Amino acid sequence: MDDKLSINVNVADRYYPLKIDRNDEEKIRKAAKLINDKVLQYKQRYSDKDIQDYLAMAALQFVIKLIECEDSNNSSELLSEINELDQWLGSFISKHSTSSL
Repeated sequence: MDDKLSINVNVADRYYPLKIDRNDEEKIRKAAKLINDKVLQYKQRYSDKDIQDYLAMAALQFVIKLIECEDSNNSSELLSEINELDQWLGSFISKHSTSSL
């Protein structure tokens, strides 16, 4: 039985079609929501910037949180999940590098 699911994920007003494990859907949608919420915060605070700036600042903020978790030594499971997400994002960006954000 194929436990894959096709979904569309909205990140910064762009939709990305993904084929994911059914068990990962909630996690992926939550990650997209966190990114979108952070991007919205930056849009409201710095209206003169573009979406690339907001995404970069959101990424920086999330990596700072990751480093704080690493420093606290309570992050083995979280770190593993973030590393998986990082690999997935790297692969996704490589496949879609011809389009601009």
